[in-house]
Amino acid sequence: MQELSQPPTLSFENPFRPGAGHRPPFLAGRDEEISSICKLFEQSVVVQNVLLTGLRGVGKTVLLDSLKPRAQRMGWLWTSSDMSEVTSLTENNMVTRILTDISIVTSGYIISEEVHSTLGFLGKQHTIKKTLDYDFLKMIFDETSGLCTDKLKRVIEITCLILKSYGDNARRGIIFAYDEAQNMSDHPQQGQYPLSILLEVFQSLQKKEIPVLLILAGLPTLFPKLVDTRTYAERMFRITTLGHLSTEASREAIVKPIESENCPIKFTDETINTIIDITGGYPYFIQYICKEVFDIWISQPADNIPTIPVSDLLCKLDTDFFQGRWLLATDRQRDLLSVIAELEACDDEFTVQEVSTKSKELLQKGFNPSHISQMLSSLSAAGLVYRNRKGKYSLAVPLMSQFIKRQKAVQ
Repeated sequence: MQELSQPPTLSFENPFRPGAGHRPPFLAGRDEEISSICKLFEQSVVVQNVLLTGLRGVGKTVLLDSLKPRAQRMGWLWTSSDMSEVTSLTENNMVTRILTDISIVTSGYIISEEVHSTLGFLGKQHTIKKTLDYDFLKMIFDETSGLCTDKLKRVIEITCLILKSYGDNARRGIIFAYDEAQNMSDHPQQGQYPLSILLEVFQSLQKKEIPVLLILAGLPTLFPKLVDTRTYAERMFRITTLGHLSTEASREAIVKPIESENCPIKFTDETINTIIDITGGYPYFIQYICKEVFDIWISQPADNIPTIPVSDLLCKLDTDFFQGRWLLATDRQRDLLSVIAELEACDDEFTVQEVSTKSKELLQKGFNPSHISQMLSSLSAAGLVYRNRKGKYSLAVPLMSQFIKRQKAVQ
């Protein structure tokens, strides 16, 4: 139990925001990553794209959103959206997604007669379009001969040509930023290759020095999927991996939002250290715990000395964040996860053999490697573990091992 330092004032709004992708009141500990990515925005010829990856709750979406104004100040047009499973269900869906995203940022651009005259492949019967909107982009796509990739490349080439025609007011190019990109996939059984199309189009355009840059943000499963789809994807992207915050950055994330003179609450050093300890420095958990602590404190009578009920907060966090994921696993899979939680490297990487050996120490009936591989595959599909390219596995949810141990303790 930790004390907070001042009496409450009900009129001050809670500054902490533990929502999905909500920008925190202070973005702590990401200056180095932002600076590194912004250097790629300075490329005169794009040779590297951005791959932003990390577990849930590390702030990928927040960091992605913070890049937009920086890119715009550097002369880029910025278009972004979430990649849903529906988007990559078919090649046509992927094309519609990209054309729509382009039109959102280009529909205000006027197409000069001089530029339009260079687009001689357009049918003579068409009425000349005056703006670079979705209908015009779709017309270019439909009128271009060749495969889907040929059509999409031509659309983007013409778009960049029109942007360049604006002379001193021309934009540097277009950045396409896609969150939740781990949802993308090809579907060979149906003859649909939307992810391959995305990679092929951007790789081809960048070889021709067309000014487009791709940013993909997603879970750690994303990079292996990209490389499995196109081997050259390994050379297309610079990877930025987000993890937990340092102790110093965690402290800033906790303290900065309540530094306002009007804020009635000030955390003691002991309280700050406790919050860092129970959140592991993960941005989402910091926002979650701080919001709960703030609400508890602000609701106390003025003559009370408020405290932090750590066990109660962890119980609420377990219910709100972990429990839904835990229920996705079968009883036997939970036994396996409980074994994994006891590994020394449970929060890093582990192998099938390590899990098998540990299971024989802890369980009357241990798991054999073959059974573990099958179960890990199912747990990966459920979003509880993931496999990296080195043949090792990791828990896909931050602090999951601690939750599992708490579950075991109450059984």
